[in-house]
Amino acid sequence: MNVQTLNNELDALVSKGDMITAVSSHFADDVVTTDHDGTVVKGKAGHIAKMEGFLGAIAKVNGITHHASAVNGNISFSEFTFDFNMKDGSKILWHEILRREWDNGRVASEQYFQL
Repeated sequence: MNVQTLNNELDALVSKGDMITAVSSHFADDVVTTDHDGTVVKGKAGHIAKMEGFLGAIAKVNGITHHASAVNGNISFSEFTFDFNMKDGSKILWHEILRREWDNGRVASEQYFQL
């Protein structure tokens, strides 16, 4: 499959809030992810564990909005807004660009940029 199709599939999963399936089905085993604060997670298993912890801290999903995506070769960019109420009473409102580098049909690296 081409990167455009793969990225569309991944964005659809993220839009539904199905982050664990998104990572499990589209990320390489040795993926490297970098958060907007500089935190680096290496490996699919580590990223899934991080996502499970984060998702478990959400009290309410107010919305996940996919604004746009673009693909150039093996690089894709996807723009999302994530709006969550957390169990600790805080609120998360992230407007992000997700930059993905694809290799052999899987995400080899993903970096998050807040707008």
